[in-house]
Amino acid sequence: MSKAIKRNSQQYLYQQVISMVLEMQASGTLRPGDKLPSLRKLSQQLSLSIPTVKLAYTELERQNVIVAKPKSGYFMKPNLKLLDIPTRGKLGRSPTQVNNQSLIEQVYEALHLPDMVSLGIANPSSAHPCDKALARIMRQVLSKAGAKAISYAPTTGYAPLKRQLALRYFDYGLQLNPDEVIVTNGAQEALSIALQCVARKGDVIAIESPAFFGVLELIESLGMMALEIPVCSDDGIWLTDLVTGINKHSIKACLFSTSINNPTGSFMPDDKRKELVELLESHNIPLIEDDVYGDLYFTKNRGIPAQCYAKKGLVLTCSSFSKTAAPGYRIGWLIAGQFEAQARRLKRALSCSSSLINQWTLAEFIAGSEYDRNMQKLREILKLNKARMLACIQDTFPQETKASNPKGGGVAWVELPTKIDSEELFHMAIEQNISITPGVIFSASKKFKNYIRLSYGMPWTDQVENAIKTLGQLISSQQ
Repeated sequence: MSKAIKRNSQQYLYQQVISMVLEMQASGTLRPGDKLPSLRKLSQQLSLSIPTVKLAYTELERQNVIVAKPKSGYFMKPNLKLLDIPTRGKLGRSPTQVNNQSLIEQVYEALHLPDMVSLGIANPSSAHPCDKALARIMRQVLSKAGAKAISYAPTTGYAPLKRQLALRYFDYGLQLNPDEVIVTNGAQEALSIALQCVARKGDVIAIESPAFFGVLELIESLGMMALEIPVCSDDGIWLTDLVTGINKHSIKACLFSTSINNPTGSFMPDDKRKELVELLESHNIPLIEDDVYGDLYFTKNRGIPAQCYAKKGLVLTCSSFSKTAAPGYRIGWLIAGQFEAQARRLKRALSCSSSLINQWTLAEFIAGSEYDRNMQKLREILKLNKARMLACIQDTFPQETKASNPKGGGVAWVELPTKIDSEELFHMAIEQNISITPGVIFSASKKFKNYIRLSYGMPWTDQVENAIKTLGQLISSQQ
């Protein structure tokens, strides 16, 4: 076993050892039951300290990859049954009115109860917060700008921030005028403006199934109808089902997580995203692109935004810093294509402007290299946490359990045995000071009754691990 350890890498040495073992497992070089080198031998082979190798082996044990046998050493875990991915969903028969607000309110309330282990909140930036860097930059902004920093911002946003965002899109091959960027109060306002630009009350919006419940609540509040298009847990919506939906129903617009889906964590490949844009443009159907998780990819490269493939101005891109840097800052943005003039009017009518000091701070943060360094570290931690969570689910949930293998983001989608009621499980978990998100709120038609969404976007602790084990016990008691 040999592999060069890169000491100048931003990845910790023990993480490089973990990656090495996982790569050898994937290639078949290490098979179930194979013995690994001893701590001393591997430390000599890789010129690492014994504690570093020990830390890597301990983490691999935690992830159910290897097992330690007393007086014998470490072995690849034999006969490890991997979790199956969730069952493929079905295309909705007809558009549906949305009515999920009551349960959504309960989910939000549970997140803020004292002493709660919050497995129900999608807040991946908390796994590696950048609060110290942002606080330092904000102090510098206040020192330099004084009272100006707490004044109203221009309606469409702080120009230097818009310029930085335009530069980032240029990295993907999209030449964007900074004036085309409209800064919003989080991605939720961007999505609301986008929906109001392209549709009216009673119109049909094609959405993913499962879909982020915030999208469903927006559609409900605007009096629109939802047509559910099934999502593959690996690579996004099924385009064949979308074609069927377009042929059968009068779809006014589509709203999809174009790179990484919430709650499945699926990643739509670039060629499929391009095909999606071409399909919709051929029918003159606008696409609202929800790209809030785009920077939190586990794949080799980030997905290219759908906006880059647009030729008719029918793609409206919505994103924010809420999942990557500062959820409390509520800074998002919208690129509205041919709907820009209408989007500007709606932004002015809805909220006048977004916080200037928060925009200023974020502009300085992403202008240097701190944001990208933080993203790289955050992705590593989230990927590690995902492996830990899936291992815990595998160990403690019923054997019939299925789970997505997220390609990014901070949540996993879990299918429980068919008799389990996730809403009932939600209330049982609250009594144990654990919050989860029941699957039924991710569907307009109340599908996914036996599904839950679990977050691994948090600092990983024994308390988190014990909460997942307690969930497994509650599920078994429900059976």
